[in-house]
Amino acid sequence: MSQQTIRVTKRPDGVAIVTLARPEVHNAFNERMIADLSSALSALGKDKTVRAVVLAADGASFSAGADLDWMRRSAAYAPAENLADAEGLAELMRVLNSLPKPTIARVQGAALGGGVGLVACCDIAIAVDSAVFCLSEVRLGLIPAVISPYVIAAIGARAARRWFLTAERFVAAEALRLGLLHRVVEADDLDPAIEEMLAALLAGAPEAQAAAKDLIFAVSDRPVSPALIADTTRRIAERRAGAEGREGIAAFLNKRPPVWGG
Repeated sequence: MSQQTIRVTKRPDGVAIVTLARPEVHNAFNERMIADLSSALSALGKDKTVRAVVLAADGASFSAGADLDWMRRSAAYAPAENLADAEGLAELMRVLNSLPKPTIARVQGAALGGGVGLVACCDIAIAVDSAVFCLSEVRLGLIPAVISPYVIAAIGARAARRWFLTAERFVAAEALRLGLLHRVVEADDLDPAIEEMLAALLAGAPEAQAAAKDLIFAVSDRPVSPALIADTTRRIAERRAGAEGREGIAAFLNKRPPVWGG
């Protein structure tokens, strides 16, 4: 990726680090960054050597949301072009949210607007205690539309009714209370906290983790019905009969570490 908007680093342990690399504009995203990030995440999702993905950022901010120049251009688009442009951002959020790998947001600074959406789309979010968050769209005459399914899933509709409408800033401790974050640490402890979480993730079976993620999407907000019971029954039966299930049970019974994919 020449004139890169992002940077992808793969570690020998199967961890891929995707870094937002526009610190000069606080990692605000434009159409180029959206396309680059979507493409990179899609490729990592298909890469069997990748076990987990960390979404990180250069500079002082995690992401300031939409780039002002991009918003200025999009305001002049014809309706069809405007819709296609919005679809690109919606696709990025969908790809990140549904990635069949565990994802961690490493939030080292402010996350505003769509930046909050990126955090909400990750499975796990860890931030420094100085990070601030804001769903600022209404102050620009906009709405947090394409990120709303993921942010509301994280913080709930009741909380969203405040933060979407007021566009107030809130601190990391409040983001933790709301459920947007899973852990808040001091700046010096951010990378150790990320590594601790990665160690826990790498101990799990990769296909089971992808299946567990899909299970959450299948079960969330659905009533317990005969169809749901049948679906979950089928899922566990398939996992028990699969290679990972057999290996995991055999390793436990023989008191040895499992060899995933071995």
